[in-house]
Amino acid sequence: MSPAVHQHYLQAARQTLIRAWEKKRHSRLITLIHRQESVALWGLPIARYITMEDSEAVLTAIRSTPPDTPIDLVLHTPGGLVLAAEQIARALYMHPAKTTVIIPHYAMSGGTLIALAADQIIMDKHAVIGPLDPQINGLPAASILQAVKDKGVQNVDDQTLILADISRKAIDQVKDTVKWFLRKHMDEEKAEEVATLLCEGYYTHDNPIFAEEAKQLNLNIDTSMPKEIYDLLMLYPQPAGSQRAVSYSKNVEAPTDVSVIRYK
Repeated sequence: MSPAVHQHYLQAARQTLIRAWEKKRHSRLITLIHRQESVALWGLPIARYITMEDSEAVLTAIRSTPPDTPIDLVLHTPGGLVLAAEQIARALYMHPAKTTVIIPHYAMSGGTLIALAADQIIMDKHAVIGPLDPQINGLPAASILQAVKDKGVQNVDDQTLILADISRKAIDQVKDTVKWFLRKHMDEEKAEEVATLLCEGYYTHDNPIFAEEAKQLNLNIDTSMPKEIYDLLMLYPQPAGSQRAVSYSKNVEAPTDVSVIRYK
C-alpha cells in the first residue's frame, strides 16, 4: 500500500470511528494527538507540541459545536505553547454543555492545563498528567527564584534578576489561571492548595501524576476508559520511516500447561 493510499485509509478509519462515537455519546469528539517523534529528512526526531495552529483548529471546532452538545476532547500531548493551551482551555471551560477530556496515555504541561478546564477527566489508570510550573529560557521558573534566594540579590547579575522577575510573574499568571479552572470543582482553599502544588515547582516539570494521585487532588477523574479511544489512538501511528521499539502479539492465549512458565 502506497503512503498516500495508507494515509487516506487512516483518515477514513478515524472519521468512521469518530462518527460512531459521536452517535453513541451524542457529543462532539475532538482529537489533539501529538506523536512525540516524527522523522525529518535526515532521520532526526522532531518533537510535536501544542501550537497556535492547534489552538485555532480546536477553537473552530468548539465554536461550531451547538451550545447544548457535550464535547469530548482526546488529549495525547507533551504540552506546548502556554498561550495556545490556555486558549483551548478557556474555550472548553466556557462551553455551556458538559465537557470531558480523555487521556489514554499522557497530557503533560499545557495538556494538563486543558484537562483542568473540563467538567470531567477520563484517564487510563496508567495515564499521566503533570505539573504546570512555568519554564523560562528552558529553566524552571521556581528554580530561578530559588537560586536568587539562596545566593542573595546582591550576589547575582542583572540578567538573573530580570529572569527572576519574569519567573515570579509567570508563576503567578499560571497559578491564577489554574485556580480559575479549579473553582468549578472545589472551594477556594482547596483550589489554592492544588494550584500551589502544580505551579510552584514542588516537583520537576516531567513528574508524572497518575490517575489515583489526580483523584487525591480532588480532580473529577474517571478511569473507565472506553475501548474505542485506544482504537482511535492506534489510527495515529508514527510517521512512515520511524522504527517501533516495541513489538507484541495482538492475540494472547494463556499456556494450557502452567509448568512451562519459569522464573529464574
